[in-house]
Parts: sequence; structure tokens; C-alpha cells
Amino acid sequence: MARTLPGRLVDLSHSLQPGKEEYHLDLATHFTDELYPQYKCSPDTWYILQDISMSSHCGTHIEFPYHHNRTGMDAAAFPLERLVGDCVLLDFRHKQPGDMVSREDLAPHVDAIRERDMLLFNFNCARFYRTPRSHDRPQIAYDAIQWLIFEKKISLIGSDASGIELKGVPDQPNHQLLMDNGIPIIEFAANLDDLRAKRFTLFVLALSVRGLDSCPVRLLALEDAPGAGNG
Repeated sequence: MARTLPGRLVDLSHSLQPGKEEYHLDLATHFTDELYPQYKCSPDTWYILQDISMSSHCGTHIEFPYHHNRTGMDAAAFPLERLVGDCVLLDFRHKQPGDMVSREDLAPHVDAIRERDMLLFNFNCARFYRTPRSHDRPQIAYDAIQWLIFEKKISLIGSDASGIELKGVPDQPNHQLLMDNGIPIIEFAANLDDLRAKRFTLFVLALSVRGLDSCPVRLLALEDAPGAGNG
């Protein structure tokens, strides 16, 4: 018998389409005995293996500190317990592509953000995914990132956009600051409008691969069951 989850599960990741992603994803399909003759199968049996060629930044993905820090933790080293935890959703759908999220813009959320929280920004940018506007987005000010790191002590930051930087600025200073402080970034989250709660448990399901800087993820939110008081 399937176990009932203690709440509502929401998939916050894009479904990937081989051959149609900006950051490449390709599948090669083989019958198993073509690659491994020791595995016998009848001619009319569907028994396949596939090779996957993909960018580490394909689709909804997490960027680990190693992405911008040569001594930072990679996908295998990053602690599993830091990929599951309390997350708060910040509604910034009023910000347009090119707008800045300033330190002052975060002031109304000061009580909502708790120490060691994960943060997800809803910029209403998931609608641009897999379109020519996929990199249209607001940006987050450097001093706002500093405040989130050193005052609020967040554990992860992300959004439904392609990034958090001002487009065209060299070296991605927000990324550098976050990753020098061991904080990973989620890019291209999806379905944030489907969330009913502002606070929930986030599961970042990444592969444990040594030397991997970033990883496509199944990003899942578990909202409390009705009456549990986690809204």
C-alpha cells in the first residue's frame, strides 16, 4: 500500500525535452544487447539502455559552490541535509525584467525569512522558459545578497528566472559572493504559482557526482496538510 504524504506535494521543476533545451540535452537509445551482448533478449523484446548527454545547467538546476569557487563543494560533497529544509517563497512578481530587487525591497520580508532558510523568488519568469526571452529577468542587488548571507544567514537562494545577476556584468559577483560563502543557487524553478503556502519543506533532488559543478534537479515542495499551520 502506498504511503500517504503528510501534506501536499508540488513539483517546482520543468519537464525536460531532449533536443529542445537551451543547455543541451540529448538521448541516444540502444537495445541492451547492442551494447552488452551478455544480456540476452529475444528480437521482439523491448529492453533498452540510453546514453544521456547533457549540460550540468540544463533545465531547473542547482549550482553548487564549486561552480564559482575552485575549492568549493561539488555535487557529491555538498551535505545532503542541506538539500532538504525549510523554504520561504518571496513574491516579487511585480518586478519586471531589468528591475532591481534592492535591500529595501526585502524589508517587508524581514520577519518571514528565518535563519538557515532556503529562499525562492517568484519573478513570474517561468513563462519565459524555452522561449527567446528565457534570460529576461529582474536582478538582486549586491547589498541585498550581502544582507541575506550575513544577517539572515540563508542556506540557499533561487528563483524561477535564469539567474540573479544584472545581465552582461562580468564574473557574476552575486554568484561569487554566495558561493564563496558555501550557498548554492537554484535557477529556472517552475510552478511557483501553484504553491498555496509561503513556507514549506523543499527537496532539492540532485545527483551525487564527484567533480560536478551543477546539476539538473527534481525540485519538490511539501506543504503542510490543511490545519498544520505552515502557511
